[in-house]
Amino acid sequence: MRKSVFIAMVVILALLTVNVFAAGQRAASGNTVKLAVAFPMTGDLAEYGQSFRVAAEIMVEKYNRAGGVLGRQVELVFYDDRNQPDEAASIAQRIVSDRSIIGVLGHFASGVSMAASPTYQESRVIQISNTASHPDYSKTGDYIFRNNTVISAEFQAIVNVLNELNLTRVGIVSIRTDWGTTAGNIASQLINAHPRLSLVAHEEVLETSDDHRPVIARLRAAGAQAVVMVGMYPLYGPLSRQYKEVDPSIQLIGVSNAYTQQIIQIGGSAVEGLIAPVSFFAGHPDPATREFVTEFTRRFGMEPSALAAQAYDSIGIFLEAIKQAGSLDRAAVRNAVNNIVYPGITGRTTFDAQGDADKVFQMVIIRDGRFVPFR
Repeated sequence: MRKSVFIAMVVILALLTVNVFAAGQRAASGNTVKLAVAFPMTGDLAEYGQSFRVAAEIMVEKYNRAGGVLGRQVELVFYDDRNQPDEAASIAQRIVSDRSIIGVLGHFASGVSMAASPTYQESRVIQISNTASHPDYSKTGDYIFRNNTVISAEFQAIVNVLNELNLTRVGIVSIRTDWGTTAGNIASQLINAHPRLSLVAHEEVLETSDDHRPVIARLRAAGAQAVVMVGMYPLYGPLSRQYKEVDPSIQLIGVSNAYTQQIIQIGGSAVEGLIAPVSFFAGHPDPATREFVTEFTRRFGMEPSALAAQAYDSIGIFLEAIKQAGSLDRAAVRNAVNNIVYPGITGRTTFDAQGDADKVFQMVIIRDGRFVPFR
């Protein structure tokens, strides 16, 4: 008798385990399709997160006006990770505990994204980061995607423009974070590997530093003709102002996150001539781009960055994948994401087996206080 009871209990527990797993794979029954959005909504980098939030909302409202997805309205659930790894890891636990959430758009910095990714992978919650560029980010697993490029692709575009401008003596200033150190080292390798370029100095600075004069002195002593800045927008303004005070002819080059109006607001005339690679340009005449730029500018007060445009496209990728899957089953949606061909405003997007997107870069330059095409 006791043996029969024991066997029955084992069977019941097994069935419960299967049901819990299945519930984790499907959105709970309800009237909405839920996606999480997790970025720094407060703190020093809040303007990045707030811009991504606006971009995501514009895409969702567009779908909801057209009837939503699978007959349901789309709902975004927002989280503020403050660009802190510990906070992102905690938020990831909260997101995966909500079985109605299909996936998450986020996080911002690669190190922050990578702190949360193992939790999403383990629970089979789809993560798409529109900004993570660390080479190891997408290696976490098959539920982890980036609608961005690996940082080496950006630096290859930068190397090409340095060569075109015949600026052979190059310096690098990178922020001392996991992403900044990794990205700076990749930039160093690509510059050193180029037959016509020479890396004359590579300096690391604290992310919170605003006095770069000692670093600038060493770069000038090394004879740098151009300086590649590897950081977020708090780096660009102070470094540009202080460098131009002593060397107005220095060519400053940023990475893709330099393409934001905050750079111009913070740096003023000192960022005139700054060049950066982008996957999206707000001045493009394409009707879909114009529609997004007009609405984003109306809400946010300035034109969208390439990273905001990638956030917009990322939500579109989620929703189109759900439509193609014809289901809210996470595994089915994940497969649809991996196989999608998405004609977004940041270009035709596909993902390779690793979950990495391929992007085509163009260069922009700041002239007369605004970004314009470099060529």
